[in-house]
Amino acid sequence: MKTKLWILSGAILLVVALAVFIDIPQSPLWGTKIKAALGLDLVGGTELIYQADLSASTDKVKDLDNLKNVFEKRINELGVSEPSIQTSGGDRVIIDLPGIKDIDQAIQKIGATYELVFMTTSTAEDGGVQLPDYYDSSYTYPGYWKATDLTGRNLTKSLATFQNQTQGMTSSSPIVSIQFDNVGKQKFDTLTKENLNKQIAIVLDNKIVSAPTVQTEISDGQAIITGQKDIAESQELAKRLNEGMLPVPTKLIGQQNVGSTLGKDSLKASLIAGLIGLLIVAIFMISYYGFPGLIAVFALSIYAILTLAIYKIIPVTLTLAGIAGFILSIGMAIDANVLIFERMKEELKLGKQLNLSILDGFNRSWNSIRDSNISSIITCLILYFSTGSGPIRGFALTLLLGILISLFTAITVTRTILLLLASSPLKRFIHV
Repeated sequence: MKTKLWILSGAILLVVALAVFIDIPQSPLWGTKIKAALGLDLVGGTELIYQADLSASTDKVKDLDNLKNVFEKRINELGVSEPSIQTSGGDRVIIDLPGIKDIDQAIQKIGATYELVFMTTSTAEDGGVQLPDYYDSSYTYPGYWKATDLTGRNLTKSLATFQNQTQGMTSSSPIVSIQFDNVGKQKFDTLTKENLNKQIAIVLDNKIVSAPTVQTEISDGQAIITGQKDIAESQELAKRLNEGMLPVPTKLIGQQNVGSTLGKDSLKASLIAGLIGLLIVAIFMISYYGFPGLIAVFALSIYAILTLAIYKIIPVTLTLAGIAGFILSIGMAIDANVLIFERMKEELKLGKQLNLSILDGFNRSWNSIRDSNISSIITCLILYFSTGSGPIRGFALTLLLGILISLFTAITVTRTILLLLASSPLKRFIHV
């Protein structure tokens, strides 16, 4: 029994030591700075909410996930530090951009809506339309154009490169290589076959991005666009094509800007509230339960260390609501200890030895601890998966993590320390 306790104690110390290495700002373990991600209400920035039109989707979950991936690619090009991108409500993508104060700039970079379609030359009589707007005014594409069923959702990759890198040629002319999915490959094969020596316009939001001439039939789903003046123009074209790689039509339905001054004040107030909460809990536990209460406070400190480490590893984006969930979980973390100590008190009153009272106190209080925490966990899961609100999801996530970690610290850490001390000269201090 004692050997198992020492092994368990060593494992706990190892986990805590690892968490401390993660928690410190400049971690010797990783050699890099691991920071907790802070939400817009704490550091300021811009929030954009997009809604996807999934009416024609055959796999709504997959299409929404693909949409999220497309937004991630666009935001990575912005160089935003620790952005948050999450889906909610079944058809929405919520994007938080810390540090981006200009909403118009964020919308311009990410896009209010992008619909990319491939169009062929046509006539007015055949239903063709004129497109007078071009992304590059130095190129003009007069005439009439007709949309095809080949769209941005069939495009999987667009990359600016040089011709000799892909074609084995000595020329170093800048080009843009594009690649389609299996469905797009068949559509593009038909398009190139039917439009040899004709132009195919690539249109993004009713603006022509490029209108290359089909020089040969392409059946493998991979093509190159030539004619760019330099690599910068190729990169811009590739960027435009990537912007149109949306799996479903999308529109911007909400936006807000959060100032950093409010964020700093809120963060300071939250930290003070958390420290006050910890102090009050510590005073109550020590004054009411004495030495066992001190052990519970020590376990609570381990709880805080582990929680912060997990926040950094996942990572959890901390918002005001998320911090509220963490502060609430502090009280819930000590709740299990209260139940255990009260049960231990009853066992000691029955005349049982200290070791047996500790074991029975934990075992007989477990059902109450389990049931109360399971109900809280279920509530957290409902809040997290059913709500479309980012702050509420943040609250549910931090509270859920807090409950799970508190179960570990209360049941494992406190129990292990008490049992070890019960077999030492310090056992005379253990009374509840």
